[in-house]
Amino acid sequence: MKGTIVNFRGGRHTQYTSQLIILPENAKNKEEASKLKGKKVIWTTPSKKQITGIIKRAHGNSGAVLTKFEKGLPGQSISTKVDIE
Repeated sequence: MKGTIVNFRGGRHTQYTSQLIILPENAKNKEEASKLKGKKVIWTTPSKKQITGIIKRAHGNSGAVLTKFEKGLPGQSISTKVDIE
């Protein structure tokens, strides 16, 4: 399954670069998004390195999920595709 990185998780004064909000293609609501909990997410860098993460929970009511990556992702990762296994 594919997904799109929407944004970093953050608040008014903070930004967590290792936690990202991802919008999966097949999840349309919160119930479908919560079924993806625990799945592995892989983002491929432009130099073909792979950074992995795990889906932690649903985010909001429109099917987005919160994903924790092993290390922070760069800003160029926003609006790129990820693989969900």
